[in-house]
Amino acid sequence: MRRTEWLRETRAMRFEEAFYGWRAKRLTQEEAALLLGVCGRTFRRYVDRFEAEGLDGLSDRRLTQASHRRAPVDEVMRLTEAYRARHEGWAAQHFYSWYRRDGGGRSYTWVKTKLQEAGLMKRAKGRGKHRKRRERMPWTGMMLHQDGSTHEWVPGKKWDLIVTLDDATNEQYSAFFVEQEGTASSFRGVQEVIEARGLFASIYTDRGSHYWNMEKAGGKVDRQNLTQFGRAMEQLGIQMIPAYSPQARGRSERMFRTHQGRLPKELLAAGITEMEAANQYLREVYLPAFNAEFARPAAEEGSAFVSCQGRELADVLCEHHKRVVGNDNCVSFENKKLQIPKDTVRFHYARVGVRVHRYPDGHLAIFHGPRCLARYDAEGVLADPENPGALPSKALGLSHSGHPDDRKDSAALLSKALGLSHSGHPDDGEGSAAQKRERPGAKPGPSVLAPASALGSLPSVALSSGRARKPYPKKPALSNGNP
Repeated sequence: MRRTEWLRETRAMRFEEAFYGWRAKRLTQEEAALLLGVCGRTFRRYVDRFEAEGLDGLSDRRLTQASHRRAPVDEVMRLTEAYRARHEGWAAQHFYSWYRRDGGGRSYTWVKTKLQEAGLMKRAKGRGKHRKRRERMPWTGMMLHQDGSTHEWVPGKKWDLIVTLDDATNEQYSAFFVEQEGTASSFRGVQEVIEARGLFASIYTDRGSHYWNMEKAGGKVDRQNLTQFGRAMEQLGIQMIPAYSPQARGRSERMFRTHQGRLPKELLAAGITEMEAANQYLREVYLPAFNAEFARPAAEEGSAFVSCQGRELADVLCEHHKRVVGNDNCVSFENKKLQIPKDTVRFHYARVGVRVHRYPDGHLAIFHGPRCLARYDAEGVLADPENPGALPSKALGLSHSGHPDDRKDSAALLSKALGLSHSGHPDDGEGSAAQKRERPGAKPGPSVLAPASALGSLPSVALSSGRARKPYPKKPALSNGNP
């Protein structure tokens, strides 16, 4: 229903309410007219037309009568046939100039509208809404922009330039060339910023597939189904903000225009044609000079950066893939078989859920919870058979001194937390004897956990339980075989 028709129906319903209220003497003519938004004279005219013709008398006759300026049908047909015969595919302005030469007297808008109504010309997209310039963030670290630009940075070679800059100061913290923008390049840019400055509050990106998942291309982003990059940002507590138009990323777009005008000329003058040398020039020469020229002070003194301590940043800024270990203690990952080496914590990992990490350089690692079981090169070969995995203390962000006594104390703490006993320890006494009590006739079952002697080889971990754990109540002693 068009807006004019909807207004007509609404006016009719409101008039009936005002008319019957006036007839019942609940409203005066002035009050009824005020209800309709007209003067008293117009209301009396409505009453006369309603009593004479009913609701049809209230309809706007302009909607049912053709305009005297309406073009005849045969003129419209001549126009469309002429376009089909000789000018198909021409732009509206181009065709209109020929239309005027042939004696046409209609306006440009009329010609274009008739061609669009006939399906001979596509309607242009809307020019969009009026946009307001967004002020910069007051502190550094409150919002960072990350984007990439494909360009022929050196003669005959197209690379992607990945830049991460601060919204408050326009300072570019990270810039480097890669063959193709993707998850690995996004991780690298964020990692360089965090290692140099610390954790930041939010990051503003486009809706590329490595940043966001979307049900339909160009649609709304899915904030529940996260990408690998989105999962890492959520794990670090960094808010992601999507941009829905190029105008929203105006600062990064203008910055890339400047880079495309300056950087190829500087690389050519320096005689650089390889990516490694270009990245070194970016890092040591171009970026410091660019920041010195274009960076500006923040609106307020202060910083939103916070230190990133006690975190294994490399194990967060990488791809995470869930897998289940096979019966042969192997994990299948992209046509590779990753063999889990034997360790002293479990007898095996068959049918256990693990997590495969793929780092930006292609190397792989298998994690069971916070503990790294093994690390591999890009081909799936065990990196170090003598020390297959990273230290659990390092993965957990805990301390590790490496001292033999520390390992013994840590092993005791860990075994106590797991409910195990050290048979050779002098303090095991009564606790060990109580654990060894068995009901009469009970058969000894196989042990699921690793032997206590193996815990002495565990690396040092600092465990803190916060408060003491209450012992389980003892079962009543058995007498005469009855409970």
